[in-house]
Amino acid sequence: MTEKQTFEGVIARQGKLVYTNVGDSMYPLIQPRDLLVIEAVKAPVRQFDIPLYKRDNGQYVLHRIMRIQNGEYLMCGDNRCSMEHGITDRHIIGVLTAIIRDGRTIPVVRPKPTLWYRSMLFRRLVFKLRKKR
Repeated sequence: MTEKQTFEGVIARQGKLVYTNVGDSMYPLIQPRDLLVIEAVKAPVRQFDIPLYKRDNGQYVLHRIMRIQNGEYLMCGDNRCSMEHGITDRHIIGVLTAIIRDGRTIPVVRPKPTLWYRSMLFRRLVFKLRKKR
């Protein structure tokens, strides 16, 4: 894959990237076969934004920023219970701004932190209880 064909290359040239979702880590917000609109980062990312980032091993990931600590982002998929540490600005490629589902564009807005955070804590507890079975 050449630099022009990478997600970073497309965003650098066009300002945004539209691609088909793969995986279930952000379910139910992102569902199978959704088209995702990722735009170039125009302002510093903040808690609860959903950036597309590239891990050091080259894998692309789209997860939510749960916390920012000492210049690092603590990331977690909405359908996951463990946090990923060590993500910094150098990893972030763009930010999810819209989902296209069944021809309809759904803007992605940041949820209210208190409501979202409470629901995330509840979901993490449910995930842990499921794993113990």
